[in-house]
Amino acid sequence: MHAPVVVLQDSMKREQGGKVQRANIQAAKAVADIIRTTLGPRSMLKMLLDASGGIVVTNDGNAILRELDLAHPAPKSMIELSRTQDEEVGDGTTSVIVLAGEMLHVAEAFIDKKYHPTVICRAYTKALEDAVAVLDKIAMTVDVNDRATMLGLVKSCIGTKFTSQFGDLIADLAINATTIVGVEVGQGLREVDIKKYIKVEKVPGGQLEDSVVLKGVMINKDVVAPGKMKRKIVNPRIILLDSPLEYKKGENQTNAELLREEDWTVLLKMEEEYIENMCAQILKFKPDVVITEKGLSDLACHYLSKAGVTAIRRLRKTDNNRIAKACGAVIVNRPDELQESDVGTGAGLFEVKKIGDEFFTFIVDCKDPKACTVLLRGASKDLLNEVERNLQDAMSVARNIIKHPKLVPGGGATELTVSAMLKQKSSSVEGIEKWPYEAAAIAFEAIPRTLAQNCGVNVIRTMTALQGKHANGENAWIGIDGNTGEIADIKERKIWDSYAVKAQAFKTAIEAACLLLRIDDIVSGIKKKQAPGAGQGQSKPKIEEEGDADNDQLIPE
Repeated sequence: MHAPVVVLQDSMKREQGGKVQRANIQAAKAVADIIRTTLGPRSMLKMLLDASGGIVVTNDGNAILRELDLAHPAPKSMIELSRTQDEEVGDGTTSVIVLAGEMLHVAEAFIDKKYHPTVICRAYTKALEDAVAVLDKIAMTVDVNDRATMLGLVKSCIGTKFTSQFGDLIADLAINATTIVGVEVGQGLREVDIKKYIKVEKVPGGQLEDSVVLKGVMINKDVVAPGKMKRKIVNPRIILLDSPLEYKKGENQTNAELLREEDWTVLLKMEEEYIENMCAQILKFKPDVVITEKGLSDLACHYLSKAGVTAIRRLRKTDNNRIAKACGAVIVNRPDELQESDVGTGAGLFEVKKIGDEFFTFIVDCKDPKACTVLLRGASKDLLNEVERNLQDAMSVARNIIKHPKLVPGGGATELTVSAMLKQKSSSVEGIEKWPYEAAAIAFEAIPRTLAQNCGVNVIRTMTALQGKHANGENAWIGIDGNTGEIADIKERKIWDSYAVKAQAFKTAIEAACLLLRIDDIVSGIKKKQAPGAGQGQSKPKIEEEGDADNDQLIPE
């Protein structure tokens, strides 16, 4: 008797799910369309207005999406993709959004035909596995120590950015910086921590060509007593502290009653002796420079300057860590725990210089620094901000190559190869999953197609020619030269992509597309604000009983 009702309810539920998926797909496509024009070397720039009324001009996918203010949850998860991509590998933020948008776009037809999202996701996951296998097949290994190759690689990866007009400058800075902070962690592996040990200091003024990677650290600080302390020391002995060199006040409020006048002198004397004692423990090791993260009292300053020691106070913890890595010092928490091995002797020069209106301390010419500072000079703040964004991408690319020394062809050639291989394989996929699998293969063509669009060439003609060349999956090196829009041999033009970036982009895009497809309802957990007093006098919430559950939403037969 009830069978038709159940079937109807089921189909209604599926219909509603389909609507949600379509809405999600439309929202994701909208995000992809915003960012599509920023892919490739001939890409357009976006002008962003930030919350404080400032203007940012950039074509960095992640920087653009960070500023978008969206209410719908689906595009928010798309924006998370570019953030994930940026944190994991630092490049490919635009590609991942374009690819995910295309994966969802091709899935729309199957949602309309009432395919179950799980079927589509299963086909996509299979396509992802095969795509990564193709990447492994066409990847070529690179020699990390060959400077020319590394330079070509980093250049081709940031050739799509604004700073590509300055030639090798940014790529040079990135390679120098990442080479300095690379640390061997055994088993032939290298660890490169860009966030912790490379600091980018932007100082407006001067030419962009004046930018350098310092073999050491630069901090925006001056010495404590400028007249009395040296501002230039060759081969300094450096002590780094994480404790204040001043009299320590008690935790609780204490009152001391002084009955005689001399007691006051005794109290002051005790404070002085305490500080003198601390300074004596430091001076025992004959340092030239003492740097502390905390305060430094006038008295301590007097004792140190009398001994010819230069002091700097209230330094950031991160800067202190970098100095320790650069000059081989150990940060000490208490002066009485100091040992000879804690003194940093690796720096070649300590110098305080004035750049513009501010004083900067340089600890440079270090013997084997494991931290460095990139000093960027340029005409304006906006220019420097964009250069910094590009430099971060370039350093990430250099880091990826050091960690995974494998390359794949750029210029859309990789995607075309993957697409051709998947199309061939789709004939061997059995059952209903064959069609979504083939659609995923076609979706990979979004990257070369977008590159062609941004070059301003005839898209259909270019894409047809490229598909013809890739049809048998043999010409893996034929792609688009993003500057001219010509179909070219990518190997000759030296247009490369890092294997890590491509693999991560494919994984992130397809997994995100699957995630969005499997959402069949969007439920708001935010309470609507009521007018004051509106909540009173309302009836109690109705408690649903067991019997009601069956009668819910029955369609009359």
